[in-house]
Amino acid sequence: MRKIITSVVLALTLFVSSVYAQENYTVSGTVKDVKNGETLLGASVYFKGTSIGVMSNEYGFYSLTVPKGNYTLSVSYLGYQESSKEIILEKDQKVDFEINESTTQLSEIIVTGEESEKANISLPQMSVSKLKASTIKQMPVVLGETDVLKAIQILPGVTNNGEASGGFHVRGGSVDQNLVLLDEAIIYNSSHLLGFFSVFNADAIKDVKLYKGGIPARFGGRVSSVLDIRQKDGNSKNFSMTGGIGLISSRLAVEGPMFNKKGSFLMAGRSSYAHLFLKLADNDNSASFYDLNLKSHYEINKKNKIFLSGYFGRDNFSINGAFESNYGNLSGNLRWNHIFNDKLFSNLSLIYSKYDYELVLDFMDFDWISEIHNYNLKYDFKYYASSKLKLDFGLSTIGYKFNPGEISPTSETSSINYLQLEQKRALESALYINAEHKLSDKLSLQYGVRYSNFMRFGGQSMTNYANNLPVVYNSTLGIYERGTEISETEYKKNDRIADFNNLEPRLALSYQMNESSSVKAAYTRAAQYIHLLSNTTSVTPLDVWTPSGQYIKPQLSDQYSLGYFKDFKNSIYSLELEAYYKTTDNRIDYIDGSDLIGTEQIEAEILNGEARAYGLELMLRKNEGRFTGWLAYTLSRAEQKTPGGKAGGLGINNGEWYKSSHDRTHDISLTGSYKLNEKWTVSSNLVFQTGRPVTYPNGQYQYEGLSIASYSDRNADRLPSYHRLDVAVSYKPNRKPNNRLKGEWVFGIYNLYNRQNAAAISFGQNLESGANEATRTAIFGIVPSVTYNFKF
Repeated sequence: MRKIITSVVLALTLFVSSVYAQENYTVSGTVKDVKNGETLLGASVYFKGTSIGVMSNEYGFYSLTVPKGNYTLSVSYLGYQESSKEIILEKDQKVDFEINESTTQLSEIIVTGEESEKANISLPQMSVSKLKASTIKQMPVVLGETDVLKAIQILPGVTNNGEASGGFHVRGGSVDQNLVLLDEAIIYNSSHLLGFFSVFNADAIKDVKLYKGGIPARFGGRVSSVLDIRQKDGNSKNFSMTGGIGLISSRLAVEGPMFNKKGSFLMAGRSSYAHLFLKLADNDNSASFYDLNLKSHYEINKKNKIFLSGYFGRDNFSINGAFESNYGNLSGNLRWNHIFNDKLFSNLSLIYSKYDYELVLDFMDFDWISEIHNYNLKYDFKYYASSKLKLDFGLSTIGYKFNPGEISPTSETSSINYLQLEQKRALESALYINAEHKLSDKLSLQYGVRYSNFMRFGGQSMTNYANNLPVVYNSTLGIYERGTEISETEYKKNDRIADFNNLEPRLALSYQMNESSSVKAAYTRAAQYIHLLSNTTSVTPLDVWTPSGQYIKPQLSDQYSLGYFKDFKNSIYSLELEAYYKTTDNRIDYIDGSDLIGTEQIEAEILNGEARAYGLELMLRKNEGRFTGWLAYTLSRAEQKTPGGKAGGLGINNGEWYKSSHDRTHDISLTGSYKLNEKWTVSSNLVFQTGRPVTYPNGQYQYEGLSIASYSDRNADRLPSYHRLDVAVSYKPNRKPNNRLKGEWVFGIYNLYNRQNAAAISFGQNLESGANEATRTAIFGIVPSVTYNFKF
């Protein structure tokens, strides 16, 4: 089947190539920054006086095919000077561009956002948010550390898990439904210090792109969103250093040319040192992290480049000497870029990702280790058939190895015996083809399909239950409980426990009403084969991933989007307005009292349900001038429904729709940056969110002298509304024009008016008075910070 599809795709590309080659010629090349040789993705390359143009891809490559003639070929990229070249197109040509950053005029201070961050009127791609590292660095954040995840959480349709949490939810989806990629490698836990920082070092990041809907067919494996983060390639022209020194952590990035400027390298590291101050204060608690980003590339010739990138990060915790934990991500990617000809571009990637954690409980004398590994081989092609048609196609395969838990004693007197939970293996493969097609000057389409296959392999035993029901309803007690185990089936390594296949069509269109406005629509079908097991409200290092199989079915999602996009006053202002509706089948839900830690039979703790989310998003930007920023507002609803089904009973919450734990009715954020002069810049965030749903007790009863709480329906109540104001001021001291060292001080205040936002509210009984009481837990009040950033 795969060979047939591949043959059809190659035949199609060759046919289209032969048709257009009869009358047209092609100009292709790359777009780079003249100072550091960094490729620029999303640069507009076009022929002046025509409507023919294209955006450079992830590696700065572009290709345009037009009839024979004389043309002016131009490149524009906001924040950079426009560059043009006169060409006589009588044969296929290669034209590379190296463009300069814009200079600031003395009479007027103009600050421009990146072009890719504006509402793109003509392209069919919608529901995508793009941020550059320079934009992210202007935002004030907690503890003074620039943070990619905190930046995307103030975009419409994106919410957080709570105060200082690194997890994020997109359009009503859960944390595990987001595909997070760093240079194509999957990152399973994107947080340091349980969410206070993200694992992404802004000094090593070039581009951040969040797909909320209308997801291109080349992406798969998650049903909610794709966060695609690209690292810098490294400066291939000059040696340079950037870094920062803060109160909690410091960072340093070094980059420079290699191989006689035919290549480059990048090394960026961060480390926290708050634990050192805790030790000086004779505090037994400790928390620290460090990470390292590496990347290098070598240009073999004009048609071949090799890239090698990697990431390694680690967190360590210790609480009162009784609890220790460490966890981290490891990834590596070897890529080969090859240009077959002026129309066909390819990228072959060999990727490895690993996430592991270790939990040591000294007071219980045991050590627990869990891991997930994946090996990914993918081959992607881009074919520029003509100025009106571009094809993307490729294939990928991911091998998974899940180690849900290995428990061992830490002392000879421990009562814990060694236990190895059975490891799980799976293979996820996919083929895809996607087209960007400009049907007319006003109508553009993006359409494609992804075929995915998931095989769950053996090498373990599977429990068989009476009536094939791992969970049953006990009508006498009114609870769900484990089904009756009747036998076990032993599967060999090459046996298939389960096999799933799905077609995932994707469609997006744009109708340009005039030069400054358009309407867009999109449909996305997506399948997700691995699941995060967590019955808490936020991602933690103890969460366990598990594959689909005999009892756990793949999640299947359908999302529909409709939007209106408009630019005002020559793109100084832009408006994005989108509505969406999304359904998800086979969504895991947890029975009351479920215990997921160290459980071999996960299927006995869950029920399969469905989810839905719908909402309206608004984004109003100011892209140029002394003041830049945006207003984002989301009106939404996210719900779940879990009937009892074959297990019996009414299900969770009587089988009715109930609010998911990440539902936010209103989510408003106002972000701005004002450049006072060449030395001083002020920025701020104002955030308001409806409180997240929670389950409160609605009564109590006495049992053997104890007061026992009874609870309302699941997520029937809410925490108080969340809001805060953050401000930051950056100061650039005077420096000599020829001085390569550039410094900047950033003074910030997180939560300026000291709002005590509730991370949780717990209920209990006062032991002295006997009265019931509620206790609010707030993580942060007002938090000042100071950071010194430098560049050499």
